[in-house]
Amino acid sequence: MHSWEGDPPQQPAPDYGSAGARTDLSPDRSIDPRAGSWRILVAICTGILVALVLASGIARGAFADITRLLTPHTNSEPASLAQLSQHEIESLNHQMAQQQAELLLERDINHYGGANDEIAARVDGWRGRIQLRPQLDSLITTALNSNDLRVRAAGIEVDLAAMNMAKTPKSAARLREQAQNSDRPQRVWALWGLGLLGNRGVETEKASQILAAQLHDSDPEVRHWAVEGLAYLGTDESITPLLQSLHQDSSPVVRERAARSLARLGMLTQDQRRSAVPALLAFADDSSLDSQTHTWIFQALRDITGQNLPSEISAWRSWYSSSSGE
Repeated sequence: MHSWEGDPPQQPAPDYGSAGARTDLSPDRSIDPRAGSWRILVAICTGILVALVLASGIARGAFADITRLLTPHTNSEPASLAQLSQHEIESLNHQMAQQQAELLLERDINHYGGANDEIAARVDGWRGRIQLRPQLDSLITTALNSNDLRVRAAGIEVDLAAMNMAKTPKSAARLREQAQNSDRPQRVWALWGLGLLGNRGVETEKASQILAAQLHDSDPEVRHWAVEGLAYLGTDESITPLLQSLHQDSSPVVRERAARSLARLGMLTQDQRRSAVPALLAFADDSSLDSQTHTWIFQALRDITGQNLPSEISAWRSWYSSSSGE
């Protein structure tokens, strides 16, 4: 539903001649009825042409506005002041936890000032009180794919609260046990949780060790989620095992996920991703790798560097040499 209440109602125009016929007028004999007809016709045609010109101008103006909005700009064009109002913040106190989480995460995704801070202040109180219903689940997915790491962090916090997972060493210890000694669904869930908890500072080093060890499991699904966990852990130590999975894993699914994790996914910073470029260049020049893996490697290089170079190692080495001063 639009927020507008609608256009003002138009007042009905009086019928032509409703003022009453005048009887004090006599015909103007100096006017040739035939000439008058031509004048009327000319006036009508002129009116139509003017209307067409005006309509064309309006259409061009509207099209220009649309084109302006759709054309890429250096800066975005805000629709309004993206700031949580005091009234909106106060109204949150009268809403259920589920509504608070959904509203604030949506606002954070749209970069409303104050939304990230409100999530940080309220999220611990949401644990066990919010659920992964479709709307919240969709918002978390969107947040985790944001290009803003603060929004991704908020998505992690809300996801942990929705899973009723406390940010404590006890929770981390239970997940480590499940990651090594449970069936596949439990292991997958535990590897994901370890990555999220570790990113939030809960026994990060132990999480890194478990996740890296699971990259050697015989089950490719487990290895896949170990890659996911390392990507969301987001530490410097995550880079090497992710590179190893991209280069060595027997499953194309795992290799592809490792490439995407290095390039875009998870909580790695731009500087951490750039640190993988020398190894990716070496992989791109490795003839032992299949063509599909080479495709993923070159795409990862494009995503990390922003360079739209061809899939040719000579072009990339030339660029790297000039950009690094070597």
